[in-house]
Amino acid sequence: MEEQLSMAGSLLAQPLPARLRPQTIDEVVGQQHLLGEGKVLRRIIQQDMVSSMIFWGPPGVGKTTLAHVIANHTRAKFINFSAVTSGIKEIRGVMQEAEENRRFGEKTIVFVDEIHRFNKAQQDAFLPFVEKGSIILIGATTENPSFEVNGALLSRCKVFVLKALEEEALTGLLERALASPKGFGGQQVEIPGEVLRLIANFANGDARAALSTLEMAVLNGQVEDGVTTVTREVVEQCTSRRSLLYDKNGEEHYNLISALHKSMRNSDPDAAVYWLARMLEAGEDPLYVARRVLRFASEDVGLADPRALEIAVAAYQACHFIGMPECTVHLTQAVVYLSVAPKSNALYLAYEAAKRDALTQLSDPVPLHIRNGVTSLMREVGYGAGYQYAHDTEEKLTDMRCLPDSLLGREYYRPTTQGLEGRFQDRLEQIKAWKREREKP
Repeated sequence: MEEQLSMAGSLLAQPLPARLRPQTIDEVVGQQHLLGEGKVLRRIIQQDMVSSMIFWGPPGVGKTTLAHVIANHTRAKFINFSAVTSGIKEIRGVMQEAEENRRFGEKTIVFVDEIHRFNKAQQDAFLPFVEKGSIILIGATTENPSFEVNGALLSRCKVFVLKALEEEALTGLLERALASPKGFGGQQVEIPGEVLRLIANFANGDARAALSTLEMAVLNGQVEDGVTTVTREVVEQCTSRRSLLYDKNGEEHYNLISALHKSMRNSDPDAAVYWLARMLEAGEDPLYVARRVLRFASEDVGLADPRALEIAVAAYQACHFIGMPECTVHLTQAVVYLSVAPKSNALYLAYEAAKRDALTQLSDPVPLHIRNGVTSLMREVGYGAGYQYAHDTEEKLTDMRCLPDSLLGREYYRPTTQGLEGRFQDRLEQIKAWKREREKP
């Protein structure tokens, strides 16, 4: 009895996310594209047919949880490995132990959290053991494994992409936390559904953040007659955010991003920064805003100021690298720059016009002279015949036609005179005049 009480006390002493960590596949929240009935990852785990894999996704979506679920299902030896605290010496020690186990017919699964933190030499230390089958490697990363994991190691791993959790899934998780004996099931906690949704909204798809916020809100709730009441105001205090008029999945979400976009288009930096702050302080994902700013840089500024795209890309990377709240100033820099930059939608109009023709002229063949004659047979039937190499000419221009015959004379890109695009307009007029002079009747 004393031992049971001790275990219960030890469990309750842990943070809420640790107490509620799923132990089975059915307890995992979200990721139905991988764990739904009949889905590949579910079958792999259930059949204990795990091979080397990497879980890639944002924080708090279940990467480490899935590793624990695999540990509970597998008959293999499971070793938890930290990329933060382990060096090559520790890696080799574990690998040698796994090699010994393999000789006795025992599989070893090595889970490496934050595998992107390993340098090339550390990652290379795993490679021969993965190749020989001494270990099954499972890595977890928030970074794109194409850039952060060695190509040789990555080619031997199946990459599973985990998605940020939907608000509905997070709300269900919070309700489970309130009802579960591992959570607050032993307490009387009153918290309105709209406040649970507010917590889920603030969490930005991160289950760990949602549970931590709930725990803090309950601990700071108003207690009266044994009942803990959690209000909107308590949650706002715990998150240091006001719940502004904003719903990331509702109409106001689109109203605010529209307000930001149109303020930048109208060259109003003050309004643009205000709408930016409204979104970010209400809990919007900065990467979502950064993506919209990236679109604006080419759709509304374009070649009137080619640097606009560079600054928007840099702002996106800054948001990715450091997140909130530090990245607010980078987004502000991009938004102000785009607001005061000269405007041109010529690129947007060019693509839309070309798209209309492309969708109605899908059967038009590529002219033979601009096809790539890579084989002798292709060259015999005329591929590349008559092709003119512009660099061989003094003007770096030729009168060769590149559009299909049915579209000759079409003009999609019509530059404006705004900003630097005026130079592109002058250059394009020179090119067209040169070609008209040499146009064959």
